[in-house]
Amino acid sequence: MSQQKSSRWPYYIIATYVLFASYIGYMVQQAMRTSVDLVSADYYQQELRHGQRMVAVARTNALPTPIQVELNPATRRLTLELPAALRGQTVKGTLHFFRPSNQELDFTLPFQPTGEPATQQLNTSRLAPGLWRLRVDFTANNQTYFLEEELSIEQ
Repeated sequence: MSQQKSSRWPYYIIATYVLFASYIGYMVQQAMRTSVDLVSADYYQQELRHGQRMVAVARTNALPTPIQVELNPATRRLTLELPAALRGQTVKGTLHFFRPSNQELDFTLPFQPTGEPATQQLNTSRLAPGLWRLRVDFTANNQTYFLEEELSIEQ
């Protein structure tokens, strides 16, 4: 009678497959639980306007001095100041505050800079702490302009 030596390799292979399948199952479960919101509700309509937006961005970048966006956390004030090239013109537009992590916090305000220099100040106390994107979309002298800035609001 000879004693057969058993190999453990079949058990290692089976254990590897079981661990891999468990890992894949866990990753699928995590993916299903993750909330995946679109960047905005009207994403497809915005994509169609992309060409017009690029022209407005190029026009904004071609200004002699940039539009100043200044966030003061101490006073909770956001100041937007137009460059001298746009002062004295009738400016109308919108300020869209966009929260990438929570679409429900998004809101829009009118953009109507006044005074000399042409500025608009906003209170940021209603903004939840975290990352925000500010989209400034306005018209001056029948020309469209667009600016997007990231704001980091702290408590």
